[in-house]
Amino acid sequence: MVVNSESRQASLEKSNKRTGKKLFLVAVLMFGFGYAMIPLYSVLCKVTGINGKTETVATLPQGGLKVDTTRMITVEFTGLANSGLPWDFKPEQNEIKVHPGEVKVVNFIVRNYSTEKITGRAIASVAPNRSARHFKKLESFGFTLQTLAAGETRKMPVRFYVDTRLPKDLNRITLSYTFFNQDRKSSAKNQIQIGQTVLVARRAT
Repeated sequence: MVVNSESRQASLEKSNKRTGKKLFLVAVLMFGFGYAMIPLYSVLCKVTGINGKTETVATLPQGGLKVDTTRMITVEFTGLANSGLPWDFKPEQNEIKVHPGEVKVVNFIVRNYSTEKITGRAIASVAPNRSARHFKKLESFGFTLQTLAAGETRKMPVRFYVDTRLPKDLNRITLSYTFFNQDRKSSAKNQIQIGQTVLVARRAT
């Protein structure tokens, strides 16, 4: 009985080690994929024009903007922090109504819940794709890197307007931001911690 018990214990330990190695490998692969997404995303969007990437600062036209009060556009907002970035990130409000040509400001809230200072980069996209060229950002936290101290919470504004030349059949636009960890070591560490958390959760069940 003792031998069988020891044998089962040894088998369980081997199984846990194999599971741990697999999760570690998955975490490393996730990190590599997530980190590679930034340059790949940029190249893909430039070549194909998909995902409505908007990374340039817009300027107000000479003579100011003309507001089209005959139309109302719903602009939705979403925020996501990549798994290698231990931040909470979300829009302050999920959507607003705007007239084309009307300048609006919305805020996103980000909190670094880790115990270290981390620098992140936000990648923006606009959907549907054909609305991207008509969505003009005058100010955006995505234009620069953002560094948050441990435990820091920050409110980050986006100032924008929708071009009056937006196709008539479009009445809803979604602005999405995804934050990525700019520190490879920090990102890899957080990916591994996620794998360890999953392992612990599986053992508990």
